[in-house]
Amino acid sequence: MATSARPYRGVFPVVPTIFTETGDLDLAGQTRCVDFMIDAGSDGLCILANFSEQFVLTDAERDVLMETILGHVAGRVPVIVTTTHFSTAACAARSRRAQELGAAMVMVMPPYHGATIRVPEAGIVAFFQRVSDAIDIPIMIQDAPVSGTALSAELLARMAREIANVAYFKVEVPQAAAKLRRLIELGGDAIEGPWDGEEAITLLADLDAGATGAMTGGGYPDGIRQIIDPFLAGDREAAVAAYGRWLPLINHENRQCGLATAKILMKEGGIIACDAVRHPLADPHPASRAGLLDAARRLDPLVLRWAR
Repeated sequence: MATSARPYRGVFPVVPTIFTETGDLDLAGQTRCVDFMIDAGSDGLCILANFSEQFVLTDAERDVLMETILGHVAGRVPVIVTTTHFSTAACAARSRRAQELGAAMVMVMPPYHGATIRVPEAGIVAFFQRVSDAIDIPIMIQDAPVSGTALSAELLARMAREIANVAYFKVEVPQAAAKLRRLIELGGDAIEGPWDGEEAITLLADLDAGATGAMTGGGYPDGIRQIIDPFLAGDREAAVAAYGRWLPLINHENRQCGLATAKILMKEGGIIACDAVRHPLADPHPASRAGLLDAARRLDPLVLRWAR
């Protein structure tokens, strides 16, 4: 049901950043990770997101990863690049660079810094207007609690109508389905892509609300496809059954192992050599890791077989 041309639909999981045991970038492991994710049925990919540990990367490492991954994907699937930055100029520059390297879309959170520095609504609108003016590809606004910024459905719909490249929305706030439904109602055709996020923990409700895409973790795109494909094809019963099967693993990722999940699964399957997160992040407890692998083995996802 997905397509490589706009409007983008389907499963666009986040690519984890692969490190060596010493904490350096592992570019060979990174490209194997990408190849697996494409083979596992990803309709597209997202790089340099929070689940990619973007906040522990230097600007130089961001550039290396962007060039390496976009060059390696070479147009096989669309790639979304996260270009979030508090500075309007820096975000615009990152977004231009992503477009130059072949990104299909950029994903951006509203400007924020730390726990207290926020921008009022007029500043948010101006921020996205200037980023839009700098590029020709669509912008996905990431509506996530981590920014600490309340973005009403009314504001999001207004920006979709008034700002040329604002067209996609990844909604991962409480009561996401209600917000997606309201956003679609208010924005109409200007809402090109109402998307689910937060590791698919609310995927079924979000699909019922009108979501057409899902940005999930990168460990089991084949499993998420089993939910979203039948739903978008009109077979909700099959989607509900698949969601029930995969929910224990989705829940373990969302509530227990978090951004380490995809790398744990990829190391277990022999795709990468090291599943460590970068300091000061801490690896999950061994019992949490064991629980994740138990949940995964019951489903036989491709991640545990692809490299064998």
